[in-house]
Amino acid sequence: MGGTQSVFTEDELDDYQTLTYLSKKEILLVHKRFKALDPASVEADKNARLPMEKIRELPELKVNPFRDQICKVFSSSGDGMTFEDFLDMMSVFSDGAPKNVKVEYAFRVYDFDGDDLISESDLKQVIESLIGSNRLTEDELQQLIDNIMDEADLDDDKTLSFAEFEHVISKAPDFVNSFRIRM
Repeated sequence: MGGTQSVFTEDELDDYQTLTYLSKKEILLVHKRFKALDPASVEADKNARLPMEKIRELPELKVNPFRDQICKVFSSSGDGMTFEDFLDMMSVFSDGAPKNVKVEYAFRVYDFDGDDLISESDLKQVIESLIGSNRLTEDELQQLIDNIMDEADLDDDKTLSFAEFEHVISKAPDFVNSFRIRM
């Protein structure tokens, strides 16, 4: 591993390990995956900002209906991802990340408009991302949104706060397994 390890100094690896839920070996693996998305750019600068189109090529994102929103949530600039952005994303999606961190980021992914609430319009985008917009009539879509709100909107304000979202997720035993990317 000597040649691969020279990408980062020991201090950099120690810092990344402290700031993520990943081991040094996993951090190096994440960098290898980042580099594979655009070898020339990353060879020139290990912290290059890769365009979103390149990030979306990650096999696990390519098939994820929330890929654009995931990229948006983890991008520090909104116009691409640096290695550190990518590392944060991979850390949150790792097996080592605690459930509460995964829930926080899932909330941010479902909060399409970024207002710290999941509204009916956010839910509509979530449902359409999952099943496609032309599979349900408007009435069926609204009924589904109403059913979700009846179940999850504890204060009847027509939005889901983080606490309400967290409460719903706590009832989903397979959430942690579905919110991950294998290294």
